Amino acid sequence: MRLSGLFAFCAVAALAADSPFDGRWLITGKNGGPPRANWVEIKGAGTSSASGSYVSAYNGDRNPINEIKIEGSDLVYVIITPEVKPRTTKQGKDVPGRPSQRLVYRAKLVDGKLDGSTTVEGGSRPPVVWTGVRAPVLPEKDDGSWKPGTPIEVFNGKDLSGWHSLSGEMGWRVEGGILKNNAGVRDLVSDQKFWNFDLHVEYKVGEHSNSGIGLRGRYEIQILEDYGRPPDTHSNGSIYSRVAPPVNASKPAGEWQTYDIRLIGRQVTVKLNGKVLHNKVDIDGLTAMASNADEAEPGPLQLQGDHGPVEFRKITLTPLVKK
Repeated sequence: MRLSGLFAFCAVAALAADSPFDGRWLITGKNGGPPRANWVEIKGAGTSSASGSYVSAYNGDRNPINEIKIEGSDLVYVIITPEVKPRTTKQGKDVPGRPSQRLVYRAKLVDGKLDGSTTVEGGSRPPVVWTGVRAPVLPEKDDGSWKPGTPIEVFNGKDLSGWHSLSGEMGWRVEGGILKNNAGVRDLVSDQKFWNFDLHVEYKVGEHSNSGIGLRGRYEIQILEDYGRPPDTHSNGSIYSRVAPPVNASKPAGEWQTYDIRLIGRQVTVKLNGKVLHNKVDIDGLTAMASNADEAEPGPLQLQGDHGPVEFRKITLTPLVKK
């Protein structure tokens, strides 16, 4: 009897461990609006030890999933957002608070994809509907088998040729050979799409401002005015919300700075102002800036423009090809 009970328990555990919901998924909204891609990882769905994380329900982070369960044929997971208290910025602007919320995500498998919706518990807004596809395996590594191709001046120093707004009107301009954003504008996206590459960027950020560079429109390297501050996962030079730089290599606001970034597969190397901050680091999935979920395909460069003043004077991309 004990043996049968143990066998039954193991069989149920094995079945749960093989849940078709487990794994990493790329999420794309279907309600319209600006393009946005999210990322979720589910482990042990249907078991008492189920866990997961999501990018991003709040703060642009990799948020922990608080509850995961199977209801009939549906996966249901809940993220509880933290309460945000009202505050006043250094510039004297009042920022309203926000109560804690329960975000309820419900999905079923349809032809190998997640067909899902998100609601705010107790809220009156209609559900946000979305679809999820399994994140692909990207086996390519920075293993010495790549050589540089012909460099591409993605920004020509003259005008906005080769770029478009993520959505809506173009909120960027070129003055004196410098690419600049207007206040609170949508991200700027390259028309061209790229796979593996070396990227050289020269930029300048204003006081209390931040921006970001989206690699393939999926992985953000943070730009932040943070001279002299201790580094964290939101710092200048971070792989946003994932990996903090080991040191602060930022220059003061208003000074030109340089990024040299190498991306192969999901493996990234980042130099800020000549200092190596990340060396062949694997990015496990999309960051909050992502607008393009097709991870197995080339993607654009994306420049974040909605947080404050930022300028670019050089954006040179060198494609990498197999030797």
